[in-house]
Amino acid sequence: MYRHQPDYILIGLIAFILCFGLIMLSSVSVIVSYEKFGDPNYLIKRQILFGLIPGLILLFFTSCIDYRQWRKYALPLFIINVIFLILVFVPGLGESYGRARSWINVFGISFQPSELLKLTLILYLACWLEKREKEITHFSYGFLSFLFFLSIISFLIILQPDLGTLSIIILISLIIFLVAGAKIWHLVLASLGTLGLFFLLIRIAPYRLARLAVFLNPEFDPQGVGYHLKQALLAVGSGGLFGQGLGFSRQKYLYLPEIAGDSIFAIIAEELGFFFTTGLIILFLILMIRGLHLARFSPDPFAKLVIVGITSWFTFQAMVNIGGIIGLLPLTGLPLPFVSYGGTALATSLAAVGVLINISTQTKK
Repeated sequence: MYRHQPDYILIGLIAFILCFGLIMLSSVSVIVSYEKFGDPNYLIKRQILFGLIPGLILLFFTSCIDYRQWRKYALPLFIINVIFLILVFVPGLGESYGRARSWINVFGISFQPSELLKLTLILYLACWLEKREKEITHFSYGFLSFLFFLSIISFLIILQPDLGTLSIIILISLIIFLVAGAKIWHLVLASLGTLGLFFLLIRIAPYRLARLAVFLNPEFDPQGVGYHLKQALLAVGSGGLFGQGLGFSRQKYLYLPEIAGDSIFAIIAEELGFFFTTGLIILFLILMIRGLHLARFSPDPFAKLVIVGITSWFTFQAMVNIGGIIGLLPLTGLPLPFVSYGGTALATSLAAVGVLINISTQTKK
């Protein structure tokens, strides 16, 4: 296979978003880092130590490995990841944050298996669907097999529970299934089943029902369950066109929950304003377009499905995060890719970028 230079536009986009994210995290996390840990740089140091450095090492590693090799390792990696998903429920290993039991803590170092799952699932699903190219349109061997596989993964994530991650996992899987050649009516059935599942999960959990009520009516319970969205909208609105200035956010003074995590976009809007946040959204859209361009010239179906899966993961997760902050979607707790605090999320995302870079060196001219 002829090799050529990697896609420098893709690399430049990721590098710019990553650097921008580190700058904003440094600004956003100062108050909460000092309040909780006595060090204004605590969170940004951990992001660099446990997210950026391991992520860059993984990026270099995955970019040097021929993407075809992942066909061999996709299943073992996926099985190991499933085992990790089960281990989060083991006392002494599993760790909770809020309502979700999604972390494993080993010798003081914690990681989130559901973040790793986004990459291992994409690799395995691409490999699995490529082998069943002629069976994908078959109802039993294609659609029902895919649905059974997705149900097992969904069940483990529901137990945590992590509805935000579940929504991204299902969305990525459906997009890969569609690109692999699935029938539209199979996708319609799967989508209706997914909506039914989410409706059931919302009905059986009062806090999820309350979140939905806030989404439908932002004025609902502003001092209780609606507080998060209210403060996020205040931050976004007070930024105006040009923002309050880098480092001059008011909401980061412990008014807005999860400012370094899923709420970071609100602080970006408050400090930098409408034009900068619009620019960030445009960068994610360009990333999606660049991914589709790579997929169009992919060397084989496996590469095509991997590209579509990873690109969908980054762009749709960003849109779901931003949509929740500005009230267009329910709040999910999903991080903003390459920007929000989270070592596992950043390291895994950079590992996925390495896979994209390797494929980009072997696309058809």
